[in-house]
Amino acid sequence: MISVVIPTFNAQHSLAETLTSLVPAAVEGVVCEVIVADGGSTDRTFDIADGAGAEIVKAPAGRGAQLRAGAERARFPWLLFLNSGTYLDAGWERDAAQHIERVKSGRRKAAAATFRFVLDDEGFGARMAERMAAFRMGLLKLPYGDQGLLLPRTLYDEVGGFGALPLLEDVDLARRLGRRRLAVLNARAVMDGERYRQDRTLTRTARAQACLGLYLAGVPVKAIAAVFGSPQKRVSETIAERRAS
Repeated sequence: MISVVIPTFNAQHSLAETLTSLVPAAVEGVVCEVIVADGGSTDRTFDIADGAGAEIVKAPAGRGAQLRAGAERARFPWLLFLNSGTYLDAGWERDAAQHIERVKSGRRKAAAATFRFVLDDEGFGARMAERMAAFRMGLLKLPYGDQGLLLPRTLYDEVGGFGALPLLEDVDLARRLGRRRLAVLNARAVMDGERYRQDRTLTRTARAQACLGLYLAGVPVKAIAAVFGSPQKRVSETIAERRAS
């Protein structure tokens, strides 16, 4: 029923938890394949993905290009795009299956669905990040990539799929889907808090809002990336800092 596509880049510390959250859905037959679309990892990402039985696709670095490459390889009628470092709460497959059934039965027109964003961390910064995600979704219907995105393959193809963008690929696709074709499921997508702590939660939130504001104002994505850097670049910088310490 569902092909799951996970973009990775040096994700050895976060990928296993993401994959583990998919196991119950695979047992139930909801998840039929998992594709790890990698942008040039140099750590144990491949070993973890292979050990879990995932298919590995190598793609140019950049989540947009990786997600697009993973989708091209997918063989099933529904696609679930899920970032490494995000795990889905127990029982998420029931909400997903209900959404799929509503679309298949015609009770709802073809639509994408995302999950409620939760940050696995304590403190004011984490709660602020969650509130900003909820506000952004409620006002603009623009989910974070960290919230996951489930949609029929036909709808994905209809809107042109992910663009090969260095960042904001999630916003770009959501805008092409439009508000009426995006639903929020009750299940939660839980983001690994360590990544936010490393990046300073409030700083990360402020940067995300600045990038979004510039994008909505019409600034080209490449120009935004030149100012704020791509996610892969920030991961590389974090790894370099760890090795130096």
